Amino acid sequence: MRNRLSDRLGNGFGYKSGRRYGKRTAALALTMCMAVSLAGCGGKVKINDGTFRPVDEAELEFPLKEKTTLTGMISYPANTESEPNNRTIFKRLQEQTNVEIDWTAIQSDQWPDKISLNMSDPNKLTDFIFSADFTDSNLLKYADYGAIIPVEEYIDAYMPNLKAAFDKYPEYRTMCTDVNGHIWALPWIEQLGSGKTAIQSVGNMSFINKKWLDFLDLEIPETVDEFEEVLIAFRDNASELQKKFGIEGSIIPMSCMVNSGNEDMGILINGFGEGYGDVDKDKNNGRHIVVTDDQEVICCATQEGYKEGIEWLHKLYEEDLIDPEAFTQEWSTYVSKGKSGRYGVCFSWDVGNIDNLKDWVPLPVLTADTRNLTPENGSFTSGFNRGRCVVTSVAENPALVCAWLDQMYAPLQSPQNNWGTYGEDDDFDIFEMGKNADGEDMLKHAPLGDASPVEVREAEAVGGPLAILDEYYDVYVTCPDDAQYRLDWIKEYYTPDMNKEYVYPNIFMSREDTERFSNLQADIHKEIKAKKADWIMNGFTDKDWEKYLDKLEAYGLSEYLELFQGYLDSYNASMAGNNK
Repeated sequence: MRNRLSDRLGNGFGYKSGRRYGKRTAALALTMCMAVSLAGCGGKVKINDGTFRPVDEAELEFPLKEKTTLTGMISYPANTESEPNNRTIFKRLQEQTNVEIDWTAIQSDQWPDKISLNMSDPNKLTDFIFSADFTDSNLLKYADYGAIIPVEEYIDAYMPNLKAAFDKYPEYRTMCTDVNGHIWALPWIEQLGSGKTAIQSVGNMSFINKKWLDFLDLEIPETVDEFEEVLIAFRDNASELQKKFGIEGSIIPMSCMVNSGNEDMGILINGFGEGYGDVDKDKNNGRHIVVTDDQEVICCATQEGYKEGIEWLHKLYEEDLIDPEAFTQEWSTYVSKGKSGRYGVCFSWDVGNIDNLKDWVPLPVLTADTRNLTPENGSFTSGFNRGRCVVTSVAENPALVCAWLDQMYAPLQSPQNNWGTYGEDDDFDIFEMGKNADGEDMLKHAPLGDASPVEVREAEAVGGPLAILDEYYDVYVTCPDDAQYRLDWIKEYYTPDMNKEYVYPNIFMSREDTERFSNLQADIHKEIKAKKADWIMNGFTDKDWEKYLDKLEAYGLSEYLELFQGYLDSYNASMAGNNK
């Protein structure tokens, strides 16, 4: 399998000599389709077949000498400004560039359905899709159709801001490049910490109620046995806790949402066996893989440590220490009980989502057979979305489109697109324009008072392609408060116990392998989720475990892992080449 995969990968993630757009037949078919579609209304089709179209750089100096209009498609959150050009960010960009965008704006909750229809209708295509957020499968599908064009040569020639980010962090260029050497989309990059201190390295943080610990004169647990004793103390002193803190409703020693991403309790079992746990367990797309220190891809949900950890969680469930609704409750129910002060331990990206910040502290990594926390896959390169923005084949001047989109990657522009801006006409701003230590312009996060940061960000930000790098903080922008305290938590409570060296990177598979992976993953992920929930509630035997392993193998687990391994090997080879 690995040899066949290596053959398909060719030169790995590097550029091949035949780097020209290789889907001319599909592009021609789309051209004919568009011609037919527009013939009825007397339209004239001009389509870009993906061939690089160089222009004189002087023609791309902003502001342009003459006002120019481009077309774009964008999403916007419900209950916010629906006309993009009314947003302060786009008003300023138009003044700075003399480029006006004729937007097709779609409400976010309608975006998935409408964008797929628009991408298949030549009459509705715009020069670029600003907030595409396309999956790998969609990117490669639209590339095959000829609906989007490759942008790697435009990046090198006309996008100095993005190219600078790629040059400094070549892994991002590698992650954006397909197996044939093409870049089909412009990425979203948000660095908040890096490596083992990246904000994404731990998703489902575990939090413990410090107020309850202090009242019961208990210490923060460090081992699984101590943790179990604390939960028992919460259970056995329920009436005292209810009376002391005026809690209505039953005391719940520990609650979560099993198999639900950041609200899952899987972080607790990292210390069993060799300490891999199961951090790659997204509720919809969990891959359940880790990379060993020998650079081998393994399934973490088939390891002995995982088995021992699930057995221990079943023991806690039998002792009435786990919320019986943890397997079925929705987010609203989970939060409602948390806001009522009923939890002793809970799990989330931020405990402020569930209760409050002052009464809770992160639960440290628990020691069982070992003490380890495996960082989440892809987290070492921080926030990344390879399919954020695409240039379509109807763009008559793709160089200008790319040059305008490159403005989104400017160090002072990216934070505004991502979080919000300054100088709004309303009462709240995300930023104030201030100065850094060298007296240069710097965006400073403004106090919001009682305003919701999420609501203000949605009202002001525009999203799209951007790059916020770690070195920008305190130079171009301050770090958001809600990110900073989470980064502090990770550095203090979790990074010291991240003993594994690698995480699986953001790999860009071929269309064939993406489809094969998706088919394999569907059955494997479903089986792992089902058995995990069942076994925590009802327990299991060694015979059950062996049947489970056999079933995963029947679903193609070995091929699944070989697929990952082949791409990891090629990624590592590509990165080694970049570092020479």
